[in-house]
Amino acid sequence: MAGLKYMSGFGNEFSSEDPRCPGSLPEGQNNPQVCPYGLYAEQLSGSAFTCPRPANKRSWLYRILPSVKHKPFTPLPCGNLTENWNEVEPDPNQLRWLPFTIPKSSEKKVDFAAGLHTVCGAGDAKSRNGIGIHMYTCNTSMVDRCFNNSDGDFLIVPQQGEILITTEFGKMMVEPNEICVIQQGMRFSVDVFGETRGYILEVYGAHFEIPDLGPIGANGLANPRDFLCPVAWYEDRKVATGYTIINKYQGKLFACQQDFSPFNVVAWHGNYTPYKYNLKNFMVINCVAFDHADPSIFTVLTAKSTRPGVAIADFVIFPPRWGVADHTFRPPYYHRNCMSEFMGLIKGHYEAKEEGFQPGGASLHSIMTPHGPDAECFEKNSTTDLQPERVAEGTMAFMFESSFSMAVTKWGLQTCQRLDKSYYQCWEPLRSHFNPNWKPSKQ
Repeated sequence: MAGLKYMSGFGNEFSSEDPRCPGSLPEGQNNPQVCPYGLYAEQLSGSAFTCPRPANKRSWLYRILPSVKHKPFTPLPCGNLTENWNEVEPDPNQLRWLPFTIPKSSEKKVDFAAGLHTVCGAGDAKSRNGIGIHMYTCNTSMVDRCFNNSDGDFLIVPQQGEILITTEFGKMMVEPNEICVIQQGMRFSVDVFGETRGYILEVYGAHFEIPDLGPIGANGLANPRDFLCPVAWYEDRKVATGYTIINKYQGKLFACQQDFSPFNVVAWHGNYTPYKYNLKNFMVINCVAFDHADPSIFTVLTAKSTRPGVAIADFVIFPPRWGVADHTFRPPYYHRNCMSEFMGLIKGHYEAKEEGFQPGGASLHSIMTPHGPDAECFEKNSTTDLQPERVAEGTMAFMFESSFSMAVTKWGLQTCQRLDKSYYQCWEPLRSHFNPNWKPSKQ
């Protein structure tokens, strides 16, 4: 959207005020007796007050009316959004979904909040430990409605259609091949411009961080300067017919009414903000000698658990890059993993499975479920002449990897009717190449 401005940096101490109200940020203190322009001071805390400074997250919002002014919350039907991980029996099979169906606007108007569908997840929002993976499929903008997630953070991955996200901190336009994070407790509304689809990774009890770089050094992967957060923007708008706040709380949906827009923050400062990131800016590091590097080298964001080196969830991408490894089977290796791997495809073709895995679809390889290249990929890459080549050109696949053993919902296994039951067949043609008489070649 032309004219939108952003501030760059990850986890910075930002400050912003709408240019229509210069001087709206108080000077030298957070909550003066009387705020400039007669505004209310409201703190949004994303961490406990006593967290160490590096992990302490909070922002101060200066708004026309405080968010506490609303009618009581009442239960709202959850549709296909759920935290019930016991709807159906566990399924340890390799699972793949065809592109998830987007409702036609000519048949039914569906906005972002109504178009949320839970595919899989684990853990519990009440104990603040777990994740949920959702799809959003919608065709109309949210009108006088906004969403608030009291359970955790949303990492949103648009796949089809750009989305204009209005938050209490300002506006962000997020296009396919970009991602955004709306952190816990931030109210937002989504405008769409046609049939729209994307993926959501929700984490409870932790916030996303850029991963430590270790021996890589000071630069690389997702650089902090490439993350963008919005600048202050407000509307002083009365809504006589009622503005609806939808609140996801303990895995359920609730709604309340108020007679004004919640996007009435004239100025704000702090380090707890929504943000977006363009995946094309990822600085890829890859093997330049031999062997296939572990996919953790492509981690954009991580939500850490309390166990060192173990993530509640990682967001990993497989971007365009050079493949140059010698004497190496270059596609991903065959694998059984103590982590769950949910993959999606934004565009193009995934290198290990050229067919079947489509943009807008997904796959899930659960804990210790075998997976790897299909038979065609193995045969081709076992005999090809190894030359430097571009890999994944025009493609962007990604993975939500988690230490949780995720359960698939009834919607994911049955109701959506997009489960590809023939997925296992891509490995059926694999044949034995074992030769008991093999001898090493003389150099």
